[in-house]
Amino acid sequence: MQPAFDRFHRYEELVAVLRAFASRRPDLFRVETIGASHEGRDIHVVVATRRDTGPDTDKPGFWVDGNIHAGELTASTACLFLLKTLEEQYGRREDVTRLLDTRAFYVCPRINPDGAEWALADNPRHIRSSTRPWPFDEEAVEGLDVEDVDGDGRVLMMRIPDPNGPYKAHPADPRLMTPRDPAEAGGTYWRVMPEGRLRNFDGVEIRVNRDKEGLDLNRNFPAGWRQEYQQPGAGPYPVSEPETRAVVDYIVGHPNLCIAVSFHTHSGVILRPFSSEPDDNMPPEDLWLYKSFGKRATEFTGYPNISIFHDFKYHPKQVISGGFDWIYEHLGQLFWVVEIWAPIKEAGIEGYHFIDWYREHPPEDDLKLVAWSDRELGGEGYVTWYPFDHPQLGPVELGGWNKIATFRNPPAKYLEREVKRFPEWLIWQALTTPKLEILEATAESLGDDTWRVRVVAQNSGYLPTYATKRALERRIVRGVIFEIGLPEGAALVAGKPRVEGPQLEGRANKPTLQAFLPDPFITADRGQCEWTVRAPRGTAVTLTARHERAGRAVATLALA
Repeated sequence: MQPAFDRFHRYEELVAVLRAFASRRPDLFRVETIGASHEGRDIHVVVATRRDTGPDTDKPGFWVDGNIHAGELTASTACLFLLKTLEEQYGRREDVTRLLDTRAFYVCPRINPDGAEWALADNPRHIRSSTRPWPFDEEAVEGLDVEDVDGDGRVLMMRIPDPNGPYKAHPADPRLMTPRDPAEAGGTYWRVMPEGRLRNFDGVEIRVNRDKEGLDLNRNFPAGWRQEYQQPGAGPYPVSEPETRAVVDYIVGHPNLCIAVSFHTHSGVILRPFSSEPDDNMPPEDLWLYKSFGKRATEFTGYPNISIFHDFKYHPKQVISGGFDWIYEHLGQLFWVVEIWAPIKEAGIEGYHFIDWYREHPPEDDLKLVAWSDRELGGEGYVTWYPFDHPQLGPVELGGWNKIATFRNPPAKYLEREVKRFPEWLIWQALTTPKLEILEATAESLGDDTWRVRVVAQNSGYLPTYATKRALERRIVRGVIFEIGLPEGAALVAGKPRVEGPQLEGRANKPTLQAFLPDPFITADRGQCEWTVRAPRGTAVTLTARHERAGRAVATLALA
């Protein structure tokens, strides 16, 4: 079964698509179940690597995920497009072949299968994330529940004429609701609210109810987790939810991971850590690396790269914590969030701020968006207002933006175009990971069947073996581990069977040749270990160099 790139897959179909990858190319793909969701659906990871070149855990790893938020369905599609690219290009392109021969991808297309099923249902519910009730397991007794009241499969807006309403029809396009002037009076005005059903309406007050399912799985991770009074939706304690716990356990259980990318929607931007701290608190070498890689990310994808803390706050006095960037903060792996799709930019609006635009922008921007919707989406994006007899409010009009299919996700005609942006960037990044190799293995005779055995290892990757300075600060990674394996009849005279060596640098953050001070670490990418062994001539010994993030390299040496 092939993946579709013009629509979204429901759960059973998505599982069939993932298993089909493994069925077609068992030498490249296998599907693992890493846990189950709140409603009992399995969460799957596709491991992509050439199996006969060694286990995935002996190779540098790269994590990719999507759809932790219920309605952000394009994120799953981006993961599938990466897998399809790897399948089609292995054996055809040198870089993809080298990648799967020497590295491993771990791809989790849908962390939150329950929320996605709700979003894809015939009568959809668009919640933030998990379907588990939080913080209270009870229905609201009054207020507006956002839902599809007319049964057309869309959740739009409702408008009601009201002399004190804050909105009016735009003179250039009466379909468009725009704020009335602060001093304006005497016109026709409207109250506008989400489509939904009212509980115990008293005829006066309307408040939009929070979803009973108030959890945000992307606030439930360990780094900077905060309670409900500080950050709504974070859950009762870090990693309390089965989805986040499954992901955290899996990632921690794979110390070979070096880089991670989490797909979301929308904004058309690539985000980097920190979420809750300024750049000054980041190790300078990591910040240099993020800025350098960020430029390449923009070249590959066309999306700008920005800091979450400095450029992507929902409110200037608030920070986001408890998010997936715990991967960088706790584990020291490079981490990126990709917010797929920029409808504002599609409409020709330039120079806007990613978050502030939604709080305030000129009406001319709305005119551009509606014109783009009319031209490109045939009325499916911005829906012309139509009458509806509401069960509590009586005559209202439904219409406005179909946000889930226009803002939250690209319309079907744009879906493949958007997700095509990312595989080349992901492949390039994966090939920058550290890669341990045996440079030299020698045996020097000392007489009387005694030998000095030496192994030299090098890191042929761009990144250092530890990946980031953050990992060193957190004491997450050991240096290169050297081991010697001796057959029966051989004995170790000097040295230990297992020795922890140094971290090995890569080619990252090298100064230019015009720098005033040269790089003092000319061979910092190499490390060595020696042993003295007593064994008959011709004995074969096994020399291993391994690192959690840089992989394993093995040489067999005959003493001669």
